[in-house]
Amino acid sequence: MQVLESMTRIGHERVVFHFDQATGLRAIIAVHSTTLGNALGGTRRWYYQNEDEAVFDVLRLSEGMTYKAAAAGLPLGGGKSVILLPKPGHQPTEAEGRAMGRFVNTLNGTYIAAEDVGVSPQFCDWMASQTPHIMGGETVSHGGDPSPWTALGCFNSMKACLKHAGMPIDFRSLTVGVQGVGATGYKLAKLLRAAGAAVLVTDVHVPTIKRAVEELGCVGLGNDRNLFTEKLDILAPCAMGGVLDARTIASLHCRIVCGTANNQLLNPTTDGPALKSRGILHSPDFIANAGGLIRLGGLYVGLSEQQVDAKVAEIEQTTLDVLRQSENFSSASEAAVAYAKACIDRSRSSNTCATGACG
Repeated sequence: MQVLESMTRIGHERVVFHFDQATGLRAIIAVHSTTLGNALGGTRRWYYQNEDEAVFDVLRLSEGMTYKAAAAGLPLGGGKSVILLPKPGHQPTEAEGRAMGRFVNTLNGTYIAAEDVGVSPQFCDWMASQTPHIMGGETVSHGGDPSPWTALGCFNSMKACLKHAGMPIDFRSLTVGVQGVGATGYKLAKLLRAAGAAVLVTDVHVPTIKRAVEELGCVGLGNDRNLFTEKLDILAPCAMGGVLDARTIASLHCRIVCGTANNQLLNPTTDGPALKSRGILHSPDFIANAGGLIRLGGLYVGLSEQQVDAKVAEIEQTTLDVLRQSENFSSASEAAVAYAKACIDRSRSSNTCATGACG
């Protein structure tokens, strides 16, 4: 992959690579935009098959964070970081966390790290021992685990999807498939079960499925059943990205797609229109899963707990606004990007006028 060419095409400001000799840490930080403020985004620990995969992931994730913050009305930019694990399942260490914190600190606050896949509040606190530019810890930094707010925001987005589709906002008659019942997926399944929905779950980690079945009363699907071919009212992708492509979209038997995973569409320019052409309502991921960012980003910019909760509740209305506008676009994802860019333009204009430069 030609990194600089990709940066130019997507609009990134900075991509930084780092290797720590003492720990073997290999990591990348991508800052997509600081137009609205410092770039806040999680740190993902993941095993990538090669470096190109890692670069592709961090570029797409950081771009999504720009739009996520803008659409949520936060004065923050978009960034993301990834730690390239040497092998699948490689366990985190305090030394690794501290090394990542030192790396984050080299950007002097332009990038604020937070929690993502493979990173816990404990890991955030290890990072925070080396930099003040971190959210999501519990003792050294603050904010804690943002997944309850991510799940709640997605649940609110589902309600908007039902309303837009002309369906009752009543989950008792619905069947929802949750792909991935880890941090956010489990909490989303819990909300759905509490609301009366029947919930089918899948996960690459069998004990995680077992937990959702035993504790929540979900139905766990075995290897002989594919969630993407099940008859569902709502499909909720809550694991890794790129799960919706030409093949999986063609096999879907659901009315709505709304989940917590980032970058659900493998190829947004074709996969978004494919969903729309099949009559499947799609809540764009950076709209539906913004609750976690609202939690940590809101606390970072000084919002109260009540203001954070109010913003998470607003995800329902934002989803409705985007879905209504999507009728004039090729897909809901295209409409969501346009919505976020309009928010950025309005904020930029407002800030310019505040300085007296508007005449």
